[in-house]
Amino acid sequence: MLCAGSGASPCPTSLAALHKRKGTNRMMYSWIKAFHIASVMTWIGGMLIMALALKITQRSALDRSLGEVRLLRAIRQWDQRVTSPAMGLAWILGVALVYFGQWHAAGWLVVKLVIVLMLSALHGMQSGYVRRLADTPDLEASALLKHSGSLTIIGVAAIACMVVLKPF
Repeated sequence: MLCAGSGASPCPTSLAALHKRKGTNRMMYSWIKAFHIASVMTWIGGMLIMALALKITQRSALDRSLGEVRLLRAIRQWDQRVTSPAMGLAWILGVALVYFGQWHAAGWLVVKLVIVLMLSALHGMQSGYVRRLADTPDLEASALLKHSGSLTIIGVAAIACMVVLKPF
């Protein structure tokens, strides 16, 4: 917008409005990032709790104590009510960050997305195993599930490196 009689110079009020809009976008980006980090922490915390619970309860159904059965039920409820919704929110907010931050073509983002997809799949495997364990108490966990805690930590560390260092 040009001011009347000022030639080609922009109107000061339009510059102020543009600056204010950029500030608003930065603030919105910061809020989205904060909620994204909180939801990721909740999701990953839930995955680590589930990995620990699966490790504790890895014995035959006959040897499983009433406390372990209750633990598995509580973990399943927590996963349904907290961990899974946090994962969904992390995905939604992550997509918003890509859009607002204009990270579409970043190489590090592609690597991060692959790792996030793998963590999402691992979470699905954990959730499915805990659900099936209620029906089939002697169900044996796969090798992948037995190492889900360490795989989760490695994945999160790799994501942190991608996001902070942006190596490519």
